[in-house]
Amino acid sequence: MAEGDRDFNRPSHLPEERIREELNRILASHEFRTSKRSQDFLRYVVDHTLRGEADLLKERTIGVDVFGRSSDYDPSDDATVRVKAGEVRKRLGLYYAEQGARNPIRIDLPLGSYVPEFRESENRAAPAQPSGEASVSPPQAQPKMRLGTRVAAGAVLLAVLSAAFVWLRTRPANTPLDQFWAPVLTGNAPLLLCAAYVPVYRLEPDTNPHPRAEDFVPLPDQFVGGGDLIAISRLTAMLARMGRAYRLKVGNDVSFQDLRTGPAVLVGYSYTRWREISREMRFFIDTTRLPLGITDNGSPTRWSLPKLPPDRHTDEDYAIVSRVFHPDTHAMLVELAGITQYGTDGAADLVTRSDLLGEALRGAPSGWQNKNLQLVLHVKVIAGAPTSPKVVATHFW
Repeated sequence: MAEGDRDFNRPSHLPEERIREELNRILASHEFRTSKRSQDFLRYVVDHTLRGEADLLKERTIGVDVFGRSSDYDPSDDATVRVKAGEVRKRLGLYYAEQGARNPIRIDLPLGSYVPEFRESENRAAPAQPSGEASVSPPQAQPKMRLGTRVAAGAVLLAVLSAAFVWLRTRPANTPLDQFWAPVLTGNAPLLLCAAYVPVYRLEPDTNPHPRAEDFVPLPDQFVGGGDLIAISRLTAMLARMGRAYRLKVGNDVSFQDLRTGPAVLVGYSYTRWREISREMRFFIDTTRLPLGITDNGSPTRWSLPKLPPDRHTDEDYAIVSRVFHPDTHAMLVELAGITQYGTDGAADLVTRSDLLGEALRGAPSGWQNKNLQLVLHVKVIAGAPTSPKVVATHFW
């Protein structure tokens, strides 16, 4: 069955206002607020379904109305709508696995359809009984408990609670996301998130009709790349869910001493002076020669972008994820960087999602959780948005 061919009507027992309240909660969640296109897509299909226009939710219609495609575009040549539908399903799954797990209503986007389903959640909290209508059980005789017995029972309960607390604090990480970050998030030191400045040149004056090279003024410490900002937002949302403290610093505000005081994540490092920190690793993004690409122990590889245009708009990218105990800083260091912004965004998507990490590390050697590692990623870019990254090479030591 092709997506969009399935018809579904809103259950009459779910009022529209309750469904819209749930939609607003979803759109405001950390899974959706970082992606305007995902918000637009979900809002569009929900609105049409609530208006009784589910039959209009076809791939071509969504492509035209939501993504600005021309009315004669061919969906078989442009997978934007299908890719975004898959991403929205993943985001909904993450939302209802965590933040929305106890919500009274669920909004789902079934496979094979662009028509959302609305249903009452099986995990919703039990409703409180109205005042004055609480059922009262008849009083029953309770056996009297001696004071010594109560004290002993309290001591046992305290011991059990203490043991449970210790177990929760010391239990081994049991998801790929936990396992990846466990060596980084040890102790109570806040994680340092470092975003890099991107060098930008400004033409002086703006109206100069015949600019010369010297008319372009460098602005080295004022702008951060869009992909880097999205990566930082993914990381901060993950840390907030984990209840972990973090500090955010940008560009030249980050000193070498900062990197020695605790664990750090460097985002977009390949265009900054911090590339010197990673140059000695096996995989490295070399931006000093063409084509831009990833080297393996200093040698060029096939993981390059020979057709990369000057505006950096590309249909694919490569990225590196590194997690190491660095000998220079004597602290845990995570580096996320793509050749372009798309790869950086994709790398952050990988390290903040347990499902993607589980797939990426499926063939990892025993004990990888406590090893240094590097992952080389390939990211397809569709309609200006990176898809889920695929691992093309790994190194553990």
